[in-house]
Amino acid sequence: MTTINLKSGDKAPEFTSVDQNGKPIKLSDYKGKKLILYFYPKDNTSGCTAEACSLRDGYEQLGNLGYEVVGVSPDSEKSHQNFIKKYELPFRLIADSDQTVANLYGVWAEKKMYGRSYMGILRTTFLIDEKGVITHIISKVNTSDHVNQILEIIEKP
Repeated sequence: MTTINLKSGDKAPEFTSVDQNGKPIKLSDYKGKKLILYFYPKDNTSGCTAEACSLRDGYEQLGNLGYEVVGVSPDSEKSHQNFIKKYELPFRLIADSDQTVANLYGVWAEKKMYGRSYMGILRTTFLIDEKGVITHIISKVNTSDHVNQILEIIEKP
């Protein structure tokens, strides 16, 4: 398990992976743009669906502020395609089935539930500027109102 302690002001780790359609996607694709890179545990679970729908509902507003949105989870391309279709998500999802991207960002870690330990995604959102620098890290994600949680940060003077 890799744990990278990223913080605001750090250069976001470069990654290359594939999206829901098997198309290559990398951080440098977003050079010159602001990016919301959010990591979530699993498609079609209650919290992850609420988070994705919050970002979907605020997608236009985020776009007007110059932000692109990309989600990352260990689910397969097919799972992502179904998730996008079912909830009409307007953004790309990275199929990080080998956890490469999650490990680069330090969000693949040991979790505990009902006394059982397992490896999984720590729900985390990274706000990345046009130069690829992390401006904010949200580790306490409010899944049902995530878009407003982000807007509060990026609209502060």
